[in-house]
Amino acid sequence: MTEAGSGAPVPAPLAPVAPRFPYSNWGPRVAILGLLAAIGLGIMLGVPAVVIDQPGTSGDLGTGANIAVQIATAIGFIAVPLFVASRGGVSLLIALRRLGVRRFRAWTALKGMAVAIGAYFLFAVLYTMIAGEPEQDEIAEAFGPVPVQILLVVFLASVGEELCFRGMLFGGLRERLPSFAAALLSGAIFGALHAVTGLSAVPPLIAFGTIMALLYERTGSIVPCMVLHGLNNSAALLAQ
Repeated sequence: MTEAGSGAPVPAPLAPVAPRFPYSNWGPRVAILGLLAAIGLGIMLGVPAVVIDQPGTSGDLGTGANIAVQIATAIGFIAVPLFVASRGGVSLLIALRRLGVRRFRAWTALKGMAVAIGAYFLFAVLYTMIAGEPEQDEIAEAFGPVPVQILLVVFLASVGEELCFRGMLFGGLRERLPSFAAALLSGAIFGALHAVTGLSAVPPLIAFGTIMALLYERTGSIVPCMVLHGLNNSAALLAQ
């Protein structure tokens, strides 16, 4: 493209990013298919480690294989949302912005995070009073040294799950659904996919996923969700 009357090249405009929430442009169908693709990619990348490890009849993987599987899962949760958000050949920066990686007002984020913590704590207390203490398999110890546990559970899992479940899934659902409905549906899927670690932990995880989605919309950025998710996982590590 050239500027009229000059012959000097004019850069092509960047693909637009929605100025208001939601920032996505892929809709519920692509969001659901993207989630399935992210899970599938993680499984596919993790299979070689399982085959090499040869767990046998016990089914218990070694430390190296567990680490490899966790990294493979995180790659799926990060790579597929970036692919979906890059539709139209946009830059990585715009793809991240479509997924909610944006600047945010510190005071708004702090208030939103405080409300989110309070709401989740209240739900956890009520749930424990009614159904008892939820039981969930502690997978962090399978990753070996504490620094590796922190890297995989606190940082990598928090970033990957927020990009996938809040940035891609909730963002796509929110294009067609009201705020709470989209948040609850994405939270339900988030919790259900953690059922393999303990069925009694599913309701609290549904609540957590729903609250994170609402926090994302309230702050306009997925970064506070990543921070709060990391803090939650840190508390779980310390409680082991």
